[in-house]
Amino acid sequence: PNHNGVVCSRYLADMADQHDPSTALDLFRLNGLTAIVTGASSGLGNRFARVLHGVGANVVVTARRAERLEQLAGELNEQRPGPASALVVAADVGIEADRERIVSSSVEQFGRIDVLVNNAGVGAKVAIEDEDIEVFRRAMEINVTALWHLAKLSAPSMTESGGGAIINVASMLGHVASSPVKQSHYSASKGAVVNLTRELAVQWARKGIRVNALCPGWFPSEMTEGMDTDEASQRFVKSNTPIPRMGEAHELDGALLLLAGPAGTFLTGQSLIVDGGWTAR
Repeated sequence: PNHNGVVCSRYLADMADQHDPSTALDLFRLNGLTAIVTGASSGLGNRFARVLHGVGANVVVTARRAERLEQLAGELNEQRPGPASALVVAADVGIEADRERIVSSSVEQFGRIDVLVNNAGVGAKVAIEDEDIEVFRRAMEINVTALWHLAKLSAPSMTESGGGAIINVASMLGHVASSPVKQSHYSASKGAVVNLTRELAVQWARKGIRVNALCPGWFPSEMTEGMDTDEASQRFVKSNTPIPRMGEAHELDGALLLLAGPAGTFLTGQSLIVDGGWTAR
């Protein structure tokens, strides 16, 4: 603990005496830390895993599609000599036992959890009149309950290590209405993630665990598949986004690393919205 009784995370302690501006880029390194990324088999989750691994972290990649995860982990392990630095845990975050296995496997392999990226999520376009209640329940289970449970399961390891960072991937649609893209289940779940992030951040701040939400706007992913080639969708995005286009996956890299590592050690309970200005209108 520091002189205020607040637990310092390992990476904060390591950086505490480094005030030389010429070493500022080191604040975005995660050497030797362990990060879990859910929904890592494709899209943004795949990118998140590659970025965290690229700055030195060991990564645990999890999703339902084992073959894709194995390919990703194989590529990452080839990039770094020595013991395996990427672990595959094929799992469905909608299943309680699978969530427990993700966390226990991570600790067993790497001895600690320092970063949790709650990226897995579901959503579909459907008007509420046609929206089945099971669709709503499924969205809340995957997008909210699983996120809450994985955070709860990871927190003891983080506390034991002196702290950590939890990044809940929400959405700009956790802050504004989704319509005319109708998906009440998705908007409701992402709004819940935003406020759950605040609550966990306040509860765990004195344990050295930072909790923030990363809120993308329109980015290519499986849930937005086809938008980048559909003319009507592109007109919709361009006419409503001050930077008139969809985002590109790499444009979330900086935000991810800020929330994950030493560069953001005084940042908690916040929603970092990366949307090209959509919510600023």
